[in-house]
Amino acid sequence: MSHLVIEQCGPGTTLQDIGREGWRRFGISTAGAMDRLSLAVANVLVGNPGGTAAIELTLAGARLRAEGGSVLIAAAGPGVTLSVAGREIPEGQSVLLEEGAVARVSPVRGGVYGYVAVAGGFDLGAEMGSLSAHVRSGVGGALLQPGACLSLAGGGAERPLAMRPLPVPEQGPIRVMAGPQQDWFTEDALARLTATEWTVSQRSDRMGRFLEGAEVAPNEGSMVSDGVLPGSIQVPPAGQPIILMRDCQTTGGYPKPATVISADLDRLAQIPAGAQLRLVQVDREEALAARAAAERVLSGFAAEPVAMTPDTSLLLRENLISGVWYPGED
Repeated sequence: MSHLVIEQCGPGTTLQDIGREGWRRFGISTAGAMDRLSLAVANVLVGNPGGTAAIELTLAGARLRAEGGSVLIAAAGPGVTLSVAGREIPEGQSVLLEEGAVARVSPVRGGVYGYVAVAGGFDLGAEMGSLSAHVRSGVGGALLQPGACLSLAGGGAERPLAMRPLPVPEQGPIRVMAGPQQDWFTEDALARLTATEWTVSQRSDRMGRFLEGAEVAPNEGSMVSDGVLPGSIQVPPAGQPIILMRDCQTTGGYPKPATVISADLDRLAQIPAGAQLRLVQVDREEALAARAAAERVLSGFAAEPVAMTPDTSLLLRENLISGVWYPGED
């Protein structure tokens, strides 16, 4: 059986797919890739469905080795590059990693999260229908460490694929809809929520984006806990908002003046600590239109085979002779 060995990786490295759907009513977090767009790009480049589990890297890069056979791999994410034997693979292209060969994945230079997908995905036991690791609860496994040996399922594409052009995330403020507890806030506080240039705190992680800036404290303190989901903006009594992300809990006791629309969660996840962002309120129709546009992008992904330039390694892998010919024979 083929494996992918993690020789080197940074903190926060996990396996993630599109998450654990249908379990929140039991108190189970969705988890899943912080940037589903980049996850889908990496997967399509190796012939997988876009939501197949991949290695999620946080800021740092990685070094990976094929063992027991060759495997087609691809990397995606803002500023993420892949190189094999000192040769940098063009952005938006997969590469066949021969048995024993090592791939180096660069740090995430333009965001926070990067992804490495393998053809056919990983042959590991799903938990509640997903391979996504929710580290706080232990559901789906723990952080990946150097030395981890991941079994490969096989299948998928066998030759390198390329996607041109790569999708470009939208720019501009993060869009929000009115939240269920807007009446807990004064008009001035609600206005500051969208007028402030917020700074992403160093405390931010897969569970939430902590914002620093103007005070938007609610009129009252904590409330009776009710349901939350990725995108919910909670405001504790201190008045500094928390935007819940993929690893968030299922209920919370802080009032929610707004909710980030689902179409903007990917690019929100890629805003690093120390960077600034703005929020802008949109209505339901605008949110639905944004979601439909995002789904069209995902459904329209396609990758084409890379034109191969023959080299010694390629020629030796191919059966170029179907018989033997002797001079003088017809």
